[in-house]
This record gives sequence, structure tokens and C-alpha cells, in this order.
Amino acid sequence: MSSKPPLTLIGGGLVGALLAQQLARRGFVVDVFEKRPDPRVSGFAGGRSINLALAERGLQALRSAGLAEQVLAHAVMMRGRMVHTADGRSGLQRYGVDDSEVIWSVSRGGLNMLLLDAAEAAGVRFHFGQGLAAADFDAGRMRVVGLDGTERDVDAPVLIGADGAGSALRAAMNAHRPLGERTDWLGHGYKELEIPPATQLPDALLRDSGGHDQFAIEPHALHIWPRGGYMCIALPNTEGSFTVTLFLPGHGAHPSFATLPDSRAAETFFREEFGDLLPLLPRFAEDYDAHPVGTLATLYLERWHLGGRALLVGDAAHAIVPFHGQGMNCGFEDTVVLAALLDGNDTAEAFAEFQRIRQPNVGAIATMALENYVEMRDSVADPRYLAKRELGARLAARAPQHFMARYRMVTFTHLPYAYALERGRAQDLLLEQLLRERNDPDAVDLDAAVATLEATLPPLPPLRHG
Repeated sequence: MSSKPPLTLIGGGLVGALLAQQLARRGFVVDVFEKRPDPRVSGFAGGRSINLALAERGLQALRSAGLAEQVLAHAVMMRGRMVHTADGRSGLQRYGVDDSEVIWSVSRGGLNMLLLDAAEAAGVRFHFGQGLAAADFDAGRMRVVGLDGTERDVDAPVLIGADGAGSALRAAMNAHRPLGERTDWLGHGYKELEIPPATQLPDALLRDSGGHDQFAIEPHALHIWPRGGYMCIALPNTEGSFTVTLFLPGHGAHPSFATLPDSRAAETFFREEFGDLLPLLPRFAEDYDAHPVGTLATLYLERWHLGGRALLVGDAAHAIVPFHGQGMNCGFEDTVVLAALLDGNDTAEAFAEFQRIRQPNVGAIATMALENYVEMRDSVADPRYLAKRELGARLAARAPQHFMARYRMVTFTHLPYAYALERGRAQDLLLEQLLRERNDPDAVDLDAAVATLEATLPPLPPLRHG
């Protein structure tokens, strides 16, 4: 008999399914309770959501689970940001130095079902249509409620909550002992639209598509229409469509979702601000009126666990806004750290160490995600931003041991998020000083700049790539 305690996970979404699989592979007996029906039987019912960007941290977790190749077989590579300016121009801003540094657009539903299959194959027992109703942490039991409203009690001496930003386990833990919870609402929301495959659009609209087969626009990019204070983005899907997301303030001055309550008002706005995008949205009116406005917030907790009895992971512990594409990647990184800690430690030690390691880092990515919203909607077309970006690229090419763009540290390495935040701020200050009041990288003496860089900042830590 295994000496490892049985583990009960709440939530069978992306993080819950991957964590369950990794724990089962390490010899734990794992039960997962998911309030929704099995999506492989009833169809994916997660609701419409922003497309998911898979980067190195998430890929490393999938590699450790033996699943990376399967996932990438159904993903679309994105080399960088294709920025569409208000005057109709567009240009690619690469994420990394070459095609070894890219991110991947993945289907939430398809990925979730793949992870469920993998977890079941590893021996995980899933209980679908069974949501957490209450938990008695002292007795090690919980009450679950079925889709038909029937309730039953279940032994659950160790609970792990991977049930998302609206976590039922977090609510139960907070009622047992306050967790120091705070939610900061962004004040901006989002609404999803769709560019269909090229075969569903008139040929006249595709004259500038570059011959991308089934895609109406460049498929290997995350498209951004930055407009200062608001924006649209578009991520490719494998079948040739793009999921388009409009980000706007919820209320206040025009434009906001309050001043664009229906498709008639929104279409006029799009014609003025996104004139090149609107013709690619043949179902604009139907989608705009049918799809709800999503909300955006950052969750902060002082405590993630109750001794060794209960722990929160992923969005249940640290939900962030989506503008760095790191929510899923951060949650997947959680699973690697936690599975390793639980393998050889008692749960109280493992949970305390998990919080100690991860809390500063998820705080850092929460900050960077908020900053990236401003960058995406405002800065990507700003001359100062572009000058610093170009000078940074030149420094990275000349002195790669001393300079790496913050985005690359976050997206393509395993450097701690907290380090990337701190180092990124120091590098940005140096770029400001080197450029002074000019927005011209060519006016900077690169040899002198490299000498200043090497004298000012220590070498980067050893980098771990996939």
C-alpha cells in the first residue's frame, strides 16, 4: 500500500486535469470533482473565452507530463504581434529572436479534453456533474451536489482547489479561516467576435491576405489593433478562423461598452476605428448582440492553504488579467512545482513551501499582465516604445549575457517571474538613459552603450529553455 495520502481535487479544467495527471503518475490516488458534465460526452461547455497562448512555461509542464507533442500538433504558431495602425498600415513585431522563440494558439476545449484523457489514462478518477457544496476541514469531509440537486458526503482529508477564479473551495476555506482575499477589477471588459475561414469570405476581401490558404490574414501572428485606451486582438484557430476580442472600458467616456450597447452603435464605431477589420467580420451584428461582455480582474490572497488540509492553485489562488498570455502558463507551472513538492514531503510542508515559492512570482506576473495591457493598446505604435524596443534588440544581440527583453524572459525562459519584473525595470531605466530625449537608436553609440550595460547590470542567470 502506498504511504502517500489520497488527494481530492476540485475542478477538472486545464490546471486541475494536468495536476491530477502529474500526481497520479507519481503514485498518488487522485479523485477529481468537476461541477460541469464531462465535455468529452456533452460537448465543451466552458463558455466563450479569450484564446489561450501557450508559451515555454506551459510547454515545459506539458513536456514533464509527456503531452507537449500532442498539444502542439493541434496548435498554431504565432511569431509575434502584427500591429494594425489606425491609418491602415501593419507590421510584425517579433516576440523573440527567431522561430525558436514563438508562442502557440491553442483551443481551450480541445486542450482540456486531451488533458482529461491523459489523466484518466494515468489512473485519475473523475466525478463529473459533482460540485463542491461545503467542506468540513477538521473532519476531512466534504459535501458535493449533483446536477440534479442531490447531495452526498465524501471523505476528503486533503483538498486541492483548481476550480478557477470563482473557486468554491476558496469560498469554503475563507469561511473557515479568512484568506486575506482582495479582488481588483480592471474596469475594462471584453467581447468576442470571429473572423471566419477565408473560404467563407468574398474574394475581394482576400486580395491582401498573402495567400494564406484557409486564413483570411497572416496566421502566424497575434494581431493587434491598438487605439490608445482600447484595442482589438485576433488569435488564429487551426481550422482557419480567428477569435477576435474587443477590449473596452465598461463605463465612462465614449467609447465604452455602456455607450456601445448594441451592434448598431458598435458597427458605426468599428467603421470609424477598425475599418480594415470590420469587413472580415460578416457575423458582426449577430456575434456582438449575442455574446456577453466578460469582466477582468486580478485576485490577491495572503494565504493559499489551510495547513496540510487544503490548498488553492492556478486561478483559484491568483487569477490575473490575460494581457501577457500567462494565466494558463502560470497555472501549468504551478502543477510542476506542486507535484514535485508533494512527492517526498507531507502536505503541510509541501503546501507551505509551494506558497513561499510561488506567491512572489505570481504577484510579479499579475503586475506585468496589467502593464502589458497598456503596452498592447497604447505603446506598440508609440515612437518612444519602438525606439527602446529597437535599442534593446541591438543590446541583446551584442551582449546576450547581459540583456534580454522582459517579454522574452517571461515567455521563453524559466527565469522566475519576480526576477523578470525586477530585471526588466532595471533594463528599461538604462534604455531611457541611453536614449535621453531622442527616439533614435541610431544616435546611440552602441559600443559605449554595451560598456555601460555591462558595468551597470550583472550577467543574466543561466537560462533554461525547453
